Amino acid sequence: MIGQIITTIIFGAVIGVLARLVVPGKQAMGWVVTVVLGVAGALIGYWVWGGLLGQGDTRGIDWIRWIISIAAAAVLVLGYTSMTRKSRA
Repeated sequence: MIGQIITTIIFGAVIGVLARLVVPGKQAMGWVVTVVLGVAGALIGYWVWGGLLGQGDTRGIDWIRWIISIAAAAVLVLGYTSMTRKSRA
């Protein structure tokens, strides 16, 4: 259980950083928000890949699930950025 949580946080951090690299421009957010949005993107990616598309566990690295997770996290980063920019104006 603890190992799964730590693994999810690590993958979430990687996905969050990759999502921020995909989104153009500068995002004013810290590393905690990056990890949280990355974890949320990873969970959305796992849900879309496993639940909606019906793909379960695959052997090796599941690149499509990673791409879906990064895309979901990028959308979350865009949403967070747009919400924080409006509140600062």
